[in-house]
Amino acid sequence: MTIAVSASIATDNLMRFPGKFSDVLLADQLEHVSLSFLVDDLVIRRGGVAGNIAFAMGLLGRTPLLVGAVGPDFAEYRGWLEEHGVDCSTVRTSATAQTARFVCTTDETMAQIASFYPGAMSEAREISIAELAADRTLELVLIGANDPEAMARHTAECRELGIPFAADPSQQLALIDGAQALRLIDGAAYLFTNEYEWGLLLQKTGLSPEEIGRHVGIRVTTLGAKGVQIVDTDGIEVYVEVVPELGKVDPTGVGDAFRAGFLTGHTAGLSLERSAQLGSLVAVLVLETTGTQEWQLDPRTALDRIGAAYGPDAATDIAAVLGW
Repeated sequence: MTIAVSASIATDNLMRFPGKFSDVLLADQLEHVSLSFLVDDLVIRRGGVAGNIAFAMGLLGRTPLLVGAVGPDFAEYRGWLEEHGVDCSTVRTSATAQTARFVCTTDETMAQIASFYPGAMSEAREISIAELAADRTLELVLIGANDPEAMARHTAECRELGIPFAADPSQQLALIDGAQALRLIDGAAYLFTNEYEWGLLLQKTGLSPEEIGRHVGIRVTTLGAKGVQIVDTDGIEVYVEVVPELGKVDPTGVGDAFRAGFLTGHTAGLSLERSAQLGSLVAVLVLETTGTQEWQLDPRTALDRIGAAYGPDAATDIAAVLGW
């Protein structure tokens, strides 16, 4: 059984601003904003929603199928992912465009200003989930932020084929209308948003939380430092706090990490609560690291931190399911 991850694959250019954006952004001058930030450093990392999630699932012992489009500059990145358990056999390589690029500046409060160049990602719309499912059993397809036409196509194919899918529209919610947003989530086994995206989804669709709940299965809303709220198919809420961090380094990719841990846990048989606890552990490991795929996983240390945050039973349950 395979989890397919359909979303962006990109290179991250990460910079750090030694101040606060809020100190230099004037509320009454935003229509005329023209600013340049002198940053402390620049690091270039592997990234993209699909790359980040698939990498984390690979470290957790799954062999996720990466679904996306890249440029001819992807060779080194491909080798990296394959070394960490990711199946890249279905990735489409463009003959004309480079791999997508994410450029992000983070200030001292962890606020971020970013730009995204899609590049080869636009060709993800040419990938067919039906063709991928012809010679493998897809347990779940996570459909994250990607080329909008690819997201629409992959969602529709999953519905038509009866393949369970997780809807994670993320940053693309800002670019689509309410009807398009509803088509992306309708019938999803899981709906992932952060707190802001959840509010945006409600606003754009004009639906209430209960009405959204009738279109999806399990609703997962990450709340940043406040943890995560999960609403199951019966409307029962589960709230899980974060794993305390040892230090905040960079928030880029934290949401991707949570999704990877949560879905790995839940598809392996963990409860919603335990799955969220595993997701929160993976998320904090990324928060404590510069770069979305530079973190390392030591099962013994991970279980110690889970036990300290949620109790020994949580560590025992997670260890049993993951074989740690």
